[in-house]
Amino acid sequence: MNMAEIGYNHRHGKNFCIDRPNGTESWLMLIVKTPVHFRIGGKDIRLSSHSFIIYRPFTPQYYYPASSEYFDDWMHFFPDEAEQKMMNDLNIPLDRPVEIADITEMSEMIRNMCFEHYSSNTYKEKAIDLYFRLLMYKTSEKLHKKNTFPNHNESIYSEKLLWIRRSIYRWPGRDYSIDDMAKELSLSRSRFQHLYTETFGVSVNKDVITSRLSKAAELLKTSDISVKEVGENVGYSNTSYFVKLFGSYYGLTPLQFRQSEDK
Repeated sequence: MNMAEIGYNHRHGKNFCIDRPNGTESWLMLIVKTPVHFRIGGKDIRLSSHSFIIYRPFTPQYYYPASSEYFDDWMHFFPDEAEQKMMNDLNIPLDRPVEIADITEMSEMIRNMCFEHYSSNTYKEKAIDLYFRLLMYKTSEKLHKKNTFPNHNESIYSEKLLWIRRSIYRWPGRDYSIDDMAKELSLSRSRFQHLYTETFGVSVNKDVITSRLSKAAELLKTSDISVKEVGENVGYSNTSYFVKLFGSYYGLTPLQFRQSEDK
């Protein structure tokens, strides 16, 4: 797969609009994190805050925010014949937008591909190829998973749960209080934790840690700020605790991790 350009978690205002009557020469995948309007066949379609679309070359592209702000991940790419066959075999829709219950994993793939694309890593092209295939598999899983929310009776909480999880990964440095999150859903602390784990297959505490350490790894790879500052940026004011937690997650201290990325 030949990557042309890629972007992760881009933000635009309410006046943002893409209007390409003749599309682009490349394929384009968008993962949209906020409500959005797509114009398909002359008709505007509004989707909620978790959707994606894959445009083939020269397909008209027209989309704009359905709220006061717009966030998306995107990539312009050229899949080879095998990758196009893979998308077809996985029944991934093309040229039409699709809502997804949880785009977190898909967005993480884009983030990893973005870091690789703009890195000087020796095997970045091979890594991008692997991430792309994994992205397609994960997309197919999301599309064909029958029960997005295990307990249908709890589906009234789905939007807020998804927003909370997206916020955790979008702003990892925030101070996340389980009591405050539970209050937002008018649930008890224990019921909120149970519902979160039941919905996403992971505890809210683990998601907070994962989002913070992933962001820390990004900062260590892409900046020269101190380990103390990295920890503070991701919500850990106690440097010793941050170093210990990072080491248990990655198997390296922050400094060792930074040095390994520099090789």
